[in-house]
Amino acid sequence: MKKIVIIALGLLTASALTVSAADKRDKKPLSPEAEKVRKELTEKYDANKNGKLEPDEIEKISEDDKKKAKDAGLPLGGKKKKDK
Repeated sequence: MKKIVIIALGLLTASALTVSAADKRDKKPLSPEAEKVRKELTEKYDANKNGKLEPDEIEKISEDDKKKAKDAGLPLGGKKKKDK
């Protein structure tokens, strides 16, 4: 019985590591232009200075800056939470 549990845990761990590695591979590196725009927007709009733009901070980005980000290929936002 212990062998079955150990094998099952090993398989679950291996599959979790595989999924995690696949998620990291799917992220494409930013172009130099997009990285520059990301840095500018973070410096300008990161109110809590955590190095990331939170949803409330993204809402405050001006239309001109949103256009600049879009032109550079920089995605703003992320996964949207579903309303309950």
